[in-house]
Amino acid sequence: MKNLNLTLICLFVSLLSFAGISNTEKEALIALHSSTNGEEWTKKWDLNADVSTWYGVTLKNNKVVALDLLFNNLNGVLPQEIGNLTGLTKINFGLNKLSGTLPTSMSNLKALTSLELFLNKFEGNIPSFLGNLKNLEILALYSNSFTGNIPLELTALVNLKELQLGSNFLTGVIPVEIGVLSKLEKLSLLDNKLHGKIPLELTDLKNLEELILSENKLTGNLPLQFSQLAKLSTLMLSDNNMDVEYATVVEDRASVKSAITTYKETYVVERD
Repeated sequence: MKNLNLTLICLFVSLLSFAGISNTEKEALIALHSSTNGEEWTKKWDLNADVSTWYGVTLKNNKVVALDLLFNNLNGVLPQEIGNLTGLTKINFGLNKLSGTLPTSMSNLKALTSLELFLNKFEGNIPSFLGNLKNLEILALYSNSFTGNIPLELTALVNLKELQLGSNFLTGVIPVEIGVLSKLEKLSLLDNKLHGKIPLELTDLKNLEELILSENKLTGNLPLQFSQLAKLSTLMLSDNNMDVEYATVVEDRASVKSAITTYKETYVVERD
């Protein structure tokens, strides 16, 4: 009898370990499939097969932890149910045909470290709730149709290493508060409608490697203090309304420093 009980316990534990994801998470994936025309995806899901076999879905401890559906012909909107995938750490839906606004339920995805939605057709304001995703290290929303100002709430993302918002229709000024993002390595805001001066506070970004602000309506000069950023190796400021046309430099630290310091009009800016 003892042996039978032990066998049953082992069988129960074994079944639990292979139980698969919860119905809530599976339904969220099916909702994503349905709302983005899954039958026409390049790499399709067999909804009758185990979720672990579905393309681009990564599971860990029976939780969905990553969705990588880059360039997979997703066409439609993101469903509210995506917010039920609370174990997600990475989303990459880049290079698809997604549209509409980002669902508010995405504010539940507190574990996200990377959110890549570039080269789609998303619209509306960049949601302020993204500022609640404190673990984000990569936020790539470039090449969409987002409008409005850069939300100040994004400056609460203290772990952010890449902020890429280029090729949208963003207006307003570059928030000085971005200067508090001490881990930031890449800042790309090119091809928007931003105006005003480049904030001196960005020189506080000691880990900054790329500063890409071309094709806006920025004015003034680049403060000389940017030449002291030891890791800055890519600088793009062309096609603005600045007093100086700075040379575009890609992955060359020495040339960046030269580009900034060459012009006598470049000057040290005092903080207010």
